[in-house]
Amino acid sequence: MKIICNKTDLLKGVNIALRAVPVRTTMSILECILIDATENVITLTSNDMELGIETKVPGDIIEKGKIAIDARFLSEIIRKLPDSEITVETDENYNATITCEKSVFAISGKSGEDFSYLPYIERDKNIILSQFSLKEIIRQTIFSIGDNESNKIMTGELFEVSGNNLKVVSLDRYRVSIRNIELKDSYEPISVIVPGKTLGEISKILSGEADSEVKVFFAENHIVFEFEDTVVVSRLIEGEYFKINQMLSKDHQTKININKKELLDCIDRATLLVKEGNKKPVIFNITDGSIKINIVSTIGKMNEEIDITKDGNDIRIGFDPKFLIDALRVIDDENISMYFINAKAPCTIKDDKGSYIYLILPVNC
Repeated sequence: MKIICNKTDLLKGVNIALRAVPVRTTMSILECILIDATENVITLTSNDMELGIETKVPGDIIEKGKIAIDARFLSEIIRKLPDSEITVETDENYNATITCEKSVFAISGKSGEDFSYLPYIERDKNIILSQFSLKEIIRQTIFSIGDNESNKIMTGELFEVSGNNLKVVSLDRYRVSIRNIELKDSYEPISVIVPGKTLGEISKILSGEADSEVKVFFAENHIVFEFEDTVVVSRLIEGEYFKINQMLSKDHQTKININKKELLDCIDRATLLVKEGNKKPVIFNITDGSIKINIVSTIGKMNEEIDITKDGNDIRIGFDPKFLIDALRVIDDENISMYFINAKAPCTIKDDKGSYIYLILPVNC
């Protein structure tokens, strides 16, 4: 095999494929990226058997062939080469020579025949949305995904399609994040659980452009994301997701409207008094016209007051400040509405259209 690529294009492709290379594995071939130039296009493939990525790289194929090269070694070599054309040439013993200007690296590879290609997935059910929309809904939900391996459902996000609506849900033991977006077309009902790891890696690859589309295909055990020159294939999480609608209450005893930035900045300042690992609640005292926010820790205490509009009862309630900050940071609205039932029930932050809903459990105060 002999190929010639621009450094920028090759490095971009390698860095995309690198996201499906496992950190630890007993199968050394999975630590590699497959460079396949057996057809008329240069394709880079990686696969950890749960998540697989295939991306195309522009370049010239002088001699067809394929080779598997250690992914992280390949990435580091290309990253440190001059900004020029890179030639990758291999021999019959799977030795690779990487040349760029006056730099020459000779490294050993592995047979491409031993590499695990991405599984073939039927592309019958699919939806189409913009890269911007997909990147945003991941950003606005991924932070509340669970890391509890004893309940694998919590490590994934629900993707639920109904007509022209896509609902994405994530939750852990303390909060729920929900995003609803309107799709251009209507589709048959779909409900799957996508691993959070998959969504996190896709979010890093997406350019986020509003005029670039992503095709999402749904199969029995897999989900496929196709965009630009990249295909991402992931296993789905088996099981039935939590009954989210039962967690959402339309009842509330108190509703406030508050400037989001003022609230976020205030809570962020309060966390200055909290040492890492030392959980101290931020306390809300909500009365007519204002919310008094305070926190007390071994370092000191802080008190601050923010103007609000309020409907309903006065309430005193405490929260883990991190959970509030995580939700507030991904909301783009200037003003937000917060709903409370009592000091023991979750607080709900949502807009009138229901495009976003965040439930946060209180803590004792």
